Amino acid sequence: MKKGPGSNRNGLIAALDVGSSKVCCFIAQTGSGGQSAAPRVLGIGQQASRGIKNGAIVDMEAAEVAIRNAVHAAEQMAGDTIERVVLGLSSGKPLSRQIAVEVALDGSHVGDRDLRRALSLGHEPSYLNGHIGEGRELVHSIPLAYSVDGSRGIRDPRGMVGERLGVDLHLVTAGSGPVRNLVNCVERCHLEVGGFVVAPYASGLSVLVEDERDLGVTLIDMGGGTTSIAVFFEGKVIHTDVLPVGGLHVTTDIARGLSTPVAHAERIKTLYGHAIAASADDRELIDVPQVGEYDEGSVHQVPRSLLNGIIQPRLEETFELVRSRLEQSGMYRLGGRRVVLTGGACQLPGVNDMAALILDRKIRIGRPSGIVGLAEATAGPAHAVTAGLVLYAIEAERILEVMPRVQAQAAAVQDGGMTQQADLPFLGRVGGWLREHF
Repeated sequence: MKKGPGSNRNGLIAALDVGSSKVCCFIAQTGSGGQSAAPRVLGIGQQASRGIKNGAIVDMEAAEVAIRNAVHAAEQMAGDTIERVVLGLSSGKPLSRQIAVEVALDGSHVGDRDLRRALSLGHEPSYLNGHIGEGRELVHSIPLAYSVDGSRGIRDPRGMVGERLGVDLHLVTAGSGPVRNLVNCVERCHLEVGGFVVAPYASGLSVLVEDERDLGVTLIDMGGGTTSIAVFFEGKVIHTDVLPVGGLHVTTDIARGLSTPVAHAERIKTLYGHAIAASADDRELIDVPQVGEYDEGSVHQVPRSLLNGIIQPRLEETFELVRSRLEQSGMYRLGGRRVVLTGGACQLPGVNDMAALILDRKIRIGRPSGIVGLAEATAGPAHAVTAGLVLYAIEAERILEVMPRVQAQAAAVQDGGMTQQADLPFLGRVGGWLREHF
């Protein structure tokens, strides 16, 4: 039986999130109470990111050290080793695009073979060359709806009679260079990449409830170097986008505006920062160490209003960019009246209030669910991507267990990481079953 995207020989599942602010690794095992049992995290490793900017590798050696240390810490905590991981992807400027494909039926009933023929077009390089652009790789190909002889909105066309079968596909692509650099960096750590899941999709799997995904919801993952967006509707992810701005940009603005080291700027932001300035901020003074000055007398005092006056414009810009991207893509209304914020940067006080004002939506903070064994420090929004990667990989593992081997090899390619590459064949074969059953 084939292994899942994050499955290892010892039966453990490994997920790796290589972000701009941190590298995080979870090692988990499937629940012992049957398919409905939540997976349990056995090992957690986390390191400050080095050599990574806006989700992309900029220093291979530094990034390799950070990944090695995070994986090693998780292995020590779990008491076992891993050789295969599923990766979260935010580099390569992931882009969404919807296309429609059609195949002839010759008046016969629609069967599994016809579905496979239609869905396989979403992974044919010759067919996709005109849709994904030069220098880009396919990450996901997700079926949204079917049509038979032009009758649209069909969820399951099997058994219907017609002349033409159509499928609306959601394609997610990423730049080849950044993706391959990430793969090379992970492989230098003696790890095999089992597959990719675009970061906001993974976050949605861990923080959204079923009703939200069905009725329509917009998820915004506010990371360190990027802010990523995923729109869910009728149980499927129908749009993703990534903005090259995140919490680290707020920290850099503070460091420059207050002439303080970056490490102190991050601490000041965490302790005293607020997304919306208040009138009382003028009366509260904050100690700010100065760059290059190490004497005790070099600590300056500034009003808290100055700090929040630096934070607020950057966050306003971020949410305005999010709204603009959603409106340009036509997804602003499909995302429903609810927005779920996750990621480390959303934990700054007042972020949800600002998001509600700019996006004109009801806001909640999303935290990982459906997974046990997380300590309080790792059960917050900052670890939503890694938790979602575990859930994705474990669901793939469960599907392989119940699918006959022949059926697994013939399953339609609907959703997988880099499935056109010969070295990552698994996700393509199991992806269709993931979308049907998960």
